[in-house]
Amino acid sequence: MQTLDLNLLIALDALLTEGSVTGAAERMNQSVPTMSRTLARIRLVVGDPIFVRAGRVMAPTARAEQLRDGTRTLVAQAQALLQQGGEFDFHTLERSFTIRADDGFVSSFGPVLLRALMKAAPRVQIRFRSQGLQDVEALRAGLIDLDIGVINDIGPEIVRQTLFKDRFIAAFRLGHALEQAPEMTPQLFADCGHVTVSRRGRTSGPLDEALAELGLSRRVAAVAPTFAEALAIARETDLVATVAERLTQTARHGMRSRDLPVETPLVTISQAWHPRYNADPGHRALRALLKQSCEQAY
Repeated sequence: MQTLDLNLLIALDALLTEGSVTGAAERMNQSVPTMSRTLARIRLVVGDPIFVRAGRVMAPTARAEQLRDGTRTLVAQAQALLQQGGEFDFHTLERSFTIRADDGFVSSFGPVLLRALMKAAPRVQIRFRSQGLQDVEALRAGLIDLDIGVINDIGPEIVRQTLFKDRFIAAFRLGHALEQAPEMTPQLFADCGHVTVSRRGRTSGPLDEALAELGLSRRVAAVAPTFAEALAIARETDLVATVAERLTQTARHGMRSRDLPVETPLVTISQAWHPRYNADPGHRALRALLKQSCEQAY
């Protein structure tokens, strides 16, 4: 242990996070041969291959899985400990953060956040990662630094902070019949063809429940996985897209929108992170800037 290079922990964390030598090399801004040599040293110290071939890919060993959480926590604690030793300067921070968010958030709030970062922390890099299905493992494993969206109770230890509340509206193309209607009644809305948004392919939700209470139903002609795709369809057809207002403020450019004729619940957009980053000054500064950006972007 007297000769152990603790930098190996950082490399091991990168390897377990990225799942490959190539990904870890990119994460640490090193060449692939250099990272391969580092992996060889880690294998020698740990006494385990760390990765073994599984078909055409490399899979972590059982020992590597045991080391994953502890390594990630130690690296985060070490970063926080070193930064506490002196005055933290966000402007000189050199670091890459990975944020998981849907296309609506990235297009509507990403530019605001990046403009603020260019002034506050010009050396910080943001990697946006598509949201997909919600899970807690990416936060626990350190694959992402922040998860942004409608965050349910995905884990007892996960910390959540509300960014803003959003409401749903109806969006449609220029020249659509709804544009000329003096009032969008529930009946008029239900009579239109619709494109809805669901990552799981669902065709109904709270909006349909509200219409059903009035004895109405709508015809859903298409289901899209994202707001951007639903709006692209509505832009070129007579279908009406029901989308979140603030999350589509950029994507709806050149389209028309109206309030829904029935009440639907508001959605809460939050940012979530693992508690290992609670005391991390860089992470804390990014969270504060992101919340400020959301407050300024509307």
